[in-house]
Amino acid sequence: MIDISPSVMQFLLAFIVAGPLLGALAALLPPPPGLKGRSPEQAVLRHGVTVTGAVLAAAVALTLGFDHDTPARFQATTDISWIQALNVRIHLGVDGISLPLLLMTALLFFLCALYSYFKLPAGPSPKAFVSLLLVLESGTLATFAVLDLLLFFLAFEMVLIPMYFLIARWGGDQRQAAAWRFILFTLLGSVVMLLGLLLIGINSGTFDMVALATDNGRELTYTTQLVAAAAIGLGLAVKTPMWPLHSWLPDAHTAAPTVGSVLLAGVLLKMGTYGFVRILLPVTPDGMQTLAPYLAAFAAVGIVYGSLACLALTRKGAKGDLKRLIAYSSVGHMGFVLLGIATMTPTGVNGALFANIAHGLITGLLFFMVGALKDRWGTSDLDTLAGATGAALYGRAPRMGALLAFAAVASLGLPGLAGFWGEMLALFGAFEPAEGLSRPAFLTFMAIGAFGTLLTAAYLLIVVRRVCMGDPHARPDAAPAVLADVHGYEFAAWTPLVALTVLAGLWPAILLGLTDPAVQKLLAGGNA
Repeated sequence: MIDISPSVMQFLLAFIVAGPLLGALAALLPPPPGLKGRSPEQAVLRHGVTVTGAVLAAAVALTLGFDHDTPARFQATTDISWIQALNVRIHLGVDGISLPLLLMTALLFFLCALYSYFKLPAGPSPKAFVSLLLVLESGTLATFAVLDLLLFFLAFEMVLIPMYFLIARWGGDQRQAAAWRFILFTLLGSVVMLLGLLLIGINSGTFDMVALATDNGRELTYTTQLVAAAAIGLGLAVKTPMWPLHSWLPDAHTAAPTVGSVLLAGVLLKMGTYGFVRILLPVTPDGMQTLAPYLAAFAAVGIVYGSLACLALTRKGAKGDLKRLIAYSSVGHMGFVLLGIATMTPTGVNGALFANIAHGLITGLLFFMVGALKDRWGTSDLDTLAGATGAALYGRAPRMGALLAFAAVASLGLPGLAGFWGEMLALFGAFEPAEGLSRPAFLTFMAIGAFGTLLTAAYLLIVVRRVCMGDPHARPDAAPAVLADVHGYEFAAWTPLVALTVLAGLWPAILLGLTDPAVQKLLAGGNA
């Protein structure tokens, strides 16, 4: 910890939330006179890298100044009145639960901006691309930093329009249909979620998330808690996405540009699971206890369903798209997150938060790599990549082959890498769920989840075998004559994700030391 004054910490958090929004407005302005004669496109892309880099630097400074001895306490807080008639306040703060998500979000947006500087997806104005990217960043960061229910809802909704346009204007085939499907599903879920948030605020007399968590639902009747938890949970489950509300996700990932897929999987899905932890567990504990077995059942089905869908896509002749396959894998991985939350135990919730971070790092890397492979080969269709002799990455592009294999084994939960701990802790939490939950039912869900890990290993190893192995000297007519290995800008964008995946896998306490005290306090209603 570095000693940073409270006022500076407040400024850092405010800048992290508002800085990208100001940067988005600046990106739309004409370039300054000093850039005359230079490429306007490169100038605005450089602006995106600069703004996201400054936000990442502020997030790192906030992390260094964070008091790691008291991670259960909200720090860098700002609390000022905004809409007095509704008692809505601009209330910001971070604790051990939100800080890792804030830092990972800032990192992924910087890496995406850096990647786009060298490999901008084909589409309209780069100004619009950078502006939308920065608005998206502001909304996601605000979601993890705000401590007011209505502000949470506004931040939660703020990401929809920029992500819609990133898919619809810079995406690939079927992008319009995928973008409409994305926004319709999420908007319908959000309407129901808003009703649940208003129900809590009106019946408790406050929208302050800290006060509500401390009260632990004592001011709310059981019926109010149950209805609010069901309504809010439905909206969050769409964004997570939970089976069977996941059907928008594969189309959105398949159509989105590379950076869109990275951010959708690495950041936007985490907003849903974060809402479960930050709002439903502490504010509606009785309602959540009633709904927890159903949530766990849907999670367990999602784990197996996602893995079986991926296995189907790996079959020869299935014309499985690798981006679509990774999207379905996210349904399975987020199932472990929801299972951990449903246990309502410190072990399970810590596992869910760890799996959130691990999924963001690993799946972000996978989407980066599939995007790069598509740029080189012209397709991400698995049959094309594996046809005849296969892409043979081990022989034709060994560094890319090694990185793809690394990402795959990290995703399947190899011990020593980040993907292992979250899933293991979620299963441990299901082994001994919270008091009042049916242990036989959760043991069944645990067994189903454990079976899902075997299916996950199966489809990921099949992908590695089909894409990475083969004769590097034999080349079908459709294959490129030269398959470039990892470029310098790709190495710069991917290395931090690889390093953090290894670090979190070998030193899980770096995350669990932050989340565990905050989770203990959250589940105890602020009395721990």
